[in-house]
Amino acid sequence: MQNPGEESTSLKGIQDVAAELGVTHRTLRFYEDQGLIQPRRVGQTRIYSRREVGRMQLILRGKRLGFSIRDIREFLDLYDTEPGHEGQTAHLLARVRERLEDLAQQRRALDETIAELRQIEQEAATHLARG
Repeated sequence: MQNPGEESTSLKGIQDVAAELGVTHRTLRFYEDQGLIQPRRVGQTRIYSRREVGRMQLILRGKRLGFSIRDIREFLDLYDTEPGHEGQTAHLLARVRERLEDLAQQRRALDETIAELRQIEQEAATHLARG
């Protein structure tokens, strides 16, 4: 547990958090509206704790990896409610495996499309060379 002085030094305003994470204020407000983060309010000012910044880092990582808001919410909810995290880890593993399979399928489709376009490119170049 943090002592009170340590907690106050880990509090940040929206500008600091946005700059640290490389996101806009609007992005932070969006995830707040989605209920994924809950910064404290001091009047109209949002104050972010280390926990909220950490949650945002997980959210952004999840988005980078292609997970939906719903998936990310499930991961965060499991993390918050389960002390041992076994359920969260098992769920995460299943979703990661699904995502890997989806990406492998997309890669196969892209490889096929690239091969087909290269064939068309070669045929068109040959046709132009015969002129």
